[in-house]
Amino acid sequence: MTAPATTPAPLHLVLGDEELLVERAVRGALETARLADPAAELTRVRATDLTPPVLAELVSPSLFSEGRVIVVDGAQDISQEVADTVLAYVAAPADGIVLVVVHTGGGRSKAGKSLPGALKKAGAAVTQCDKITKPAEREAFVRNEVRRAGGRIDAAGVLALIDAVGSDLRELASAAAQLVADSGGGIDEDAVRRYHRGKADVTGFMVAEKAVAGDRAAALESLRWAQQIGVPHVLVADALADAVRTIARVSAAGRGNPNQMAGELGMPPWKIRKAQGQSRGWSAGSLAEAMRVVARVNAEVKGAAADPGYALERAVFDIAAARERR
Repeated sequence: MTAPATTPAPLHLVLGDEELLVERAVRGALETARLADPAAELTRVRATDLTPPVLAELVSPSLFSEGRVIVVDGAQDISQEVADTVLAYVAAPADGIVLVVVHTGGGRSKAGKSLPGALKKAGAAVTQCDKITKPAEREAFVRNEVRRAGGRIDAAGVLALIDAVGSDLRELASAAAQLVADSGGGIDEDAVRRYHRGKADVTGFMVAEKAVAGDRAAALESLRWAQQIGVPHVLVADALADAVRTIARVSAAGRGNPNQMAGELGMPPWKIRKAQGQSRGWSAGSLAEAMRVVARVNAEVKGAAADPGYALERAVFDIAAARERR
C-alpha cells in the first residue's frame, strides 16, 4: 500500500535575493505541493500587480479542490492594502492552496519591511536565500553543490573550479553537477583542469590576469579564444573588474601576511598573495584609471555598447596601457 503524500506547508517565505537559490526554493515548494496533488497549478504574480480582489480570487478554494501554488514575487514592494489582505488570508488558509511569498529582505515601505516578520509569526516555512558574496560562502556553495550531486571535492578542487568557472552560481552549480557525473564522484584540482581543459584555461579570469600583468597580446589572444568558445561578455567584464578591484584593495591594505589579512579583506590567502605580486606593477593613479575602465566596460557589455566584443578588447588595451603609465 502506498503511503499518503505529506500535506505541504500552506505558507512559504522565500527571503533573500540570490536568484538561483530563490528559484530553487520556489521550485521546491511546487514539487512538494505536487507530491500531494500532481495536478497542482503554479501561478506567479508580482506584488505590485496585485490588488486585494485579485489576491482573494487567487487564494479562494475552487469548486473541484484542485491544488494551487501561488507565488507572490517582489513582496518587498507590496502595498499596505495587499499586505493586510495577505495577512488576513494566512490567518485561515484554504485547503489545497500553497502561498509562496518571495521577499528580498529589504523594502522601502513600512508594509514591505514588516511583512517578513508578520509571515514568520504566522508560521511560514522560511527559506533563506541571501546573496553569496564572500569567498568562503562561495567555496561552501561549491562543496554543497558537489555533495548535492552525490560527490565529494577537496579544497584545491573547490578553488580550481571557482577559478575556472567564475562567480556565477548557475555556472558553478552546473559545472559541479557535470564534474560529479563525469568523474565518478571524486573531484580534485586535476579533475577540474581535465574537464575544463579548453574552457577553464581561457575564462574571463585568464583574460584579466594577462591584462593586469600588462601582457596585452596574451590578454587579447585569450579574450578572442574565450569569445570563440562562448564565454559570456559579462563574465569577462566581471573578471576584469574583480582583478583590478582586488589589486586595489590589497595594495591599500599594505604588505601584510596574507593569512592574517584574509579575515579583514574577506578573501582567501592565496588570492591576497597573488594580488600582492600583481600590485608591484601598479601605482595608485594607474589603479584609479583602471577602475574607471572596468566601470565603463561593465556598462558597455550590459547594453551601453553596440559591440560588446569590441568594448572588451578596448578595455584590455586600456588596462594594460594604464599599468604601463604607472
